[in-house]
Amino acid sequence: MLCDDSTTVRSAYARLLEADPDLQLVGSVGNGQQAIDALMGLPREARPHVMLLDLEMPVMDGMTALPLLLKTHPNLAVIVSSAQNESGAAAAMAAMRAGAADYVPKPSAANGGMNDANFRADLVAKVKGWARMRGFVPGPAQPAPGAAAAPPLVTPPPAAPSAAQPTVPLPAPSVSAPFVSAPSMSAPSMPAASAPLPVPPARAAAPQPSQPLPAAPAPPGASLLSGPVVLRPMPAVVPKPRLLAIGSSTGGPQALAAFVRRLSTPLPVPVVVVQHMPAGFTAMLADHLGRLGGPPAAEAKDGEALRPGRLYVAPGDRHLVLEGGGGGLVARLNTDPPENFCRPAVDPMLRSAVAACEGRVLAVILTGMGQDGMLGCKAVAAAGGLVLAQDEASSVVWGMPGAVAKAGLAQFLAPPEQLADKALAHIGKAGHGPAGGMA
Repeated sequence: MLCDDSTTVRSAYARLLEADPDLQLVGSVGNGQQAIDALMGLPREARPHVMLLDLEMPVMDGMTALPLLLKTHPNLAVIVSSAQNESGAAAAMAAMRAGAADYVPKPSAANGGMNDANFRADLVAKVKGWARMRGFVPGPAQPAPGAAAAPPLVTPPPAAPSAAQPTVPLPAPSVSAPFVSAPSMSAPSMPAASAPLPVPPARAAAPQPSQPLPAAPAPPGASLLSGPVVLRPMPAVVPKPRLLAIGSSTGGPQALAAFVRRLSTPLPVPVVVVQHMPAGFTAMLADHLGRLGGPPAAEAKDGEALRPGRLYVAPGDRHLVLEGGGGGLVARLNTDPPENFCRPAVDPMLRSAVAACEGRVLAVILTGMGQDGMLGCKAVAAAGGLVLAQDEASSVVWGMPGAVAKAGLAQFLAPPEQLADKALAHIGKAGHGPAGGMA
């Protein structure tokens, strides 16, 4: 369901989303009150799994409508749409604390608006990912007419299973928790729907743009979503990590919140985070991660010495790389070309971390589209560091962690909370030796 006061925006969103054969529009309304009325007017089996909700609307805005929508339809995944500026970022994070599942920054005219391929791919991935997390399992997808094919991923084949490398079957899709209010990203017991979305009652068609929008490209990494995974064996003795390095993208704010909330123990190492986000949003993300009871958090600054027990978020549109030295780790920001179509990107951060920390890095790859972080994790693994990745069931998009797992680089797959517990077991806590057979 779409909720935006602009008829033109709703029409453009509708054409973009309905180009995907797995998605069906069940309603298009102009303000929050109409969204509530529309939900209540639909039979329960015909209600949407996902709603794209504008935050600035007349009559009833998105923030006012959000708790009422979730009360009407508790299993609804609400993706809020906000402006690409500081106030829009603050509103998006506030909405996620209030129960929204995710956000999309409104596309900028400078980048092509609704025709921006990155925006289209990200939006479709979030809608389909959250639909799956809410229990919707589509049938076999057929390519949309004119849809661009995803570029092939080049990943090393996993090693053959052995006694030291157990084959781990991937778990079934599950339901995820809100940004802050729920305690866990793990899946509660909830029946998954096996039927496609029901056909809603006939509705008046919204005005359509004169030219159709190109179909959103298939999310990179889609080919990684099935099959067994071979875990890399954990060595008997692991050098104590000097850094906890985290990479995430689509669905990342939720997963990061679940992970960081478990880091309540004072940490003896710094934490760095690369989340694919536009400039302006990363400062708000850092502010909210710092409110969760874990490490104090802020955007990283160029030349800043990284302190143990603190969390540093790479600023939007800047790569974060690390330098080592006698005085510890130092953050450096640059505007080098994007990698994996992203800036900031996870790969350059991990490569620099391996060099700065002499391989003593604990890398965590959370939900995200594409394969950013896979090559960086390959460098971490080659240097003797640890690699943990989010499992498919708790990931909105199992692209980034799936690429790491399929390449045979991950030593542990789990939801974010369990990844945090595993990281703590290897890092230890400030003032004490690390747990679990560390050197």
